[in-house]
Amino acid sequence: MAGRVLRAEQEPHRPGKRLIADARLRGELELCDRWGIPHSQFLGIGDGTWTQRDRAKALAYREYLTGVCPHCGTRPEEWEGDDEAYVAETSLCLGCEAIGYAQADIPQTKHGAKVGLLPWAVHAARQAERELKRADRRPRPWDNARLD
Repeated sequence: MAGRVLRAEQEPHRPGKRLIADARLRGELELCDRWGIPHSQFLGIGDGTWTQRDRAKALAYREYLTGVCPHCGTRPEEWEGDDEAYVAETSLCLGCEAIGYAQADIPQTKHGAKVGLLPWAVHAARQAERELKRADRRPRPWDNARLD
């Protein structure tokens, strides 16, 4: 039948129309991929055994991902005939800004240095712990005093 959309089970090497149009299904399959479980188990109707349908969905999801740009998350088909399918929007993430400033302070000779965000309370606790350890290492006046 010409023009008929084939289901994932019938043609697993091509993502189905539903996978492309259904963001919820893609989200479910993303979680299944991350957790390594079949979609039927995610839905609560399976026992963890991978059915043919689960495998077809997983393969269709993987195929779908090969067509998605890892940087912007769009597919070439979304831009066909419409150069304005999306609008680039600028936003500022204060966390990323803080990381950027900290990275700029790392000397170029420090290869492999990583910058991450910590909640303020965790940072304060770590600082207090360091100060206590430093205080424990300092010589005390009575350490060297003679007891006669």
